[in-house]
Amino acid sequence: MNAVFMGTPEFAVPCLEAMLAQGHQVKAVVTQPDRPKGRGKQLAMSPVKEAALKSGIEVFQPENVKSPEFVEKLREMAPDVIVVVAFGQILSKDILDIPKYGCINVHASLLPKYRGAAPINWVIINGENETGITTMLMDEGLDTGDMLIKESLQIGENETASELHDRLSKLGAAVLGNTLAKLEEGSLTREKQSDAESSYAPIMKKTLGEIAWSKSAREIFNLVRGTFPWPGAFTTLDGMVMKVLRCRFESESQEEASAGEILDVSKTGIRVKAAAGVLVIEEIQMPGKKKMSVEEYLRGNSIQKGAILGA
Repeated sequence: MNAVFMGTPEFAVPCLEAMLAQGHQVKAVVTQPDRPKGRGKQLAMSPVKEAALKSGIEVFQPENVKSPEFVEKLREMAPDVIVVVAFGQILSKDILDIPKYGCINVHASLLPKYRGAAPINWVIINGENETGITTMLMDEGLDTGDMLIKESLQIGENETASELHDRLSKLGAAVLGNTLAKLEEGSLTREKQSDAESSYAPIMKKTLGEIAWSKSAREIFNLVRGTFPWPGAFTTLDGMVMKVLRCRFESESQEEASAGEILDVSKTGIRVKAAAGVLVIEEIQMPGKKKMSVEEYLRGNSIQKGAILGA
């Protein structure tokens, strides 16, 4: 099929590669404009743009994909289908109506649950055991179009958002490939979403990573995994911000201590009392320091038993 691909981050790259491997004619890639990146604020291409240029595909980077000029450009391309994967802009009805097979989105959740911008993070933060990929025929709503194919996977007990992102990215490419194959065969069926069963996964903000020790150890464990690597979980130690990069859930035991109190410090980690249960912090980053294990940090620093985190 003649196709246009719209996508931006690393998550979308395997989908583009899968379309090319299947022999689809990707006439153009549409991605977000180059943005400043890193400490030097140098303009950087999106991962999808890099992948497209390597394959010799023409790239467009409109600030507003809904502008009349760009919509007309899409009409001139006359694609059979537009595939959208984490593009980062809302499509207008004028665009949705261009391809004869419609616009197909690859969404990283089992719709109608976790519509929105950050489903991978929120399924972990909320302690879900299962998630997956849904391909969807886009409409004008936010992730509300008819569902096409769903594939699920189990979330690992200790899995982070970063690790789950990588697995879902590969699954997304496989599900998209299956979706396009069935579309060509004419065997694709549509299933309407139930709004009553829907939930929302809002965009992540830095403040979301602040640890509230008034929550249970399990909830904090899920927060640390679900916010890794960005925005990242953090608390304070002796007035300094301490990023918590890795931790483990120890138990639901109710020890006599305050929420956030350090129960013990050793090479294996910092044992902390939560409102319910105990958490062990294993990897941290202090201001001006590199990421390191607690064992490494203790070689030149001390952490006092009885100190209160987040105070």
